[in-house]
Amino acid sequence: MARRTVLVTGAAGFIGYHLSRLLLDEGLTVVGLDNHNDYYDPTLKAAREADLLRNGNYLSVKANVEEQGRLIGLFEAHRPDVVVHLAAQAGVRYSIDNPRAYTEANLLGTFELLEAARAFPPRHTMIASTSSVYGANTAMPYRETDKVDSQMSYYAATKKATEAMSHSYAHLFGCPVTMFRFFTVYGPWGRPDMAPYLFTSAIFDGRPIKVFNHGDMQRDFTYVVDLVRGIRLLMDAIPERPDDGTVPEGDSLSPVAPWRVVNIGNGGAVRLLDFIGAIEQAAGRKAEKQMLPIQPGDVPATWADTTLLRQLTGYAPKTSVIEGAKSYVDWHRDYYAVN
Repeated sequence: MARRTVLVTGAAGFIGYHLSRLLLDEGLTVVGLDNHNDYYDPTLKAAREADLLRNGNYLSVKANVEEQGRLIGLFEAHRPDVVVHLAAQAGVRYSIDNPRAYTEANLLGTFELLEAARAFPPRHTMIASTSSVYGANTAMPYRETDKVDSQMSYYAATKKATEAMSHSYAHLFGCPVTMFRFFTVYGPWGRPDMAPYLFTSAIFDGRPIKVFNHGDMQRDFTYVVDLVRGIRLLMDAIPERPDDGTVPEGDSLSPVAPWRVVNIGNGGAVRLLDFIGAIEQAAGRKAEKQMLPIQPGDVPATWADTTLLRQLTGYAPKTSVIEGAKSYVDWHRDYYAVN
């Protein structure tokens, strides 16, 4: 992909920042779109983008993805080779309080992106989904070929809808699309509404941390650097519609469209209390734990089958929670100037 242009939506976000850094380090040109909204502290987004702007191959665009015609204009002006659509309203719990934000950013925003890809087709359109689409499924590890019709939150429902929307565009207009499902991403520059920040800040402040479902939770914690490496490698794994409609066993490739969904996770379930223990170890302090019931819309466990990712890219994320938690806590100490 030497000297090619990649459009990254949500580029000042947690994952978008790390992906953009990786692409810039490879010498690619990145057009980064982000609205810098106040869902969480905009100064964190500004700090991420300030770092990206140190590279002359980064172009910043501040806009909402759902703004009619904005993405088509960017596609026409820059003709990106690859598009990675990360911009979305995130968070399971906030979707209970403000579902309209998810309708606008996730559904309308993805519609605008698909219309732009239809008008000015990139080689590959990549769109972020979430492990939350697996919903009430209990058979683990989660496989891309599992039926996913039981979402537990409106956030997850909007993400499942974007999968269906993108499939229809891939079928109707031949736009190659890869959806990727994230599993509990964490690491430096993480959002302040996410568990690592909430746990770490409480530990340093001497406040109790909230532990939901009385600690009986498991997550496939995925270190952000591993995640964006997986996205980068998938850029070159462009799906093609099978000529005879035959799909290899275990592949999520559509029989009628150049469309595929891929899990990106660490490939193992980690107990929430073990993850908290890794943060305690990195912080050098013990946490006071407030045990609470599970929250509405949440699920007790997630675990990714990453076989398809390995088959397509030869890559498997491997950062342990001990390593990842230390990296996050070290960054937290430095960025927030705490001891």
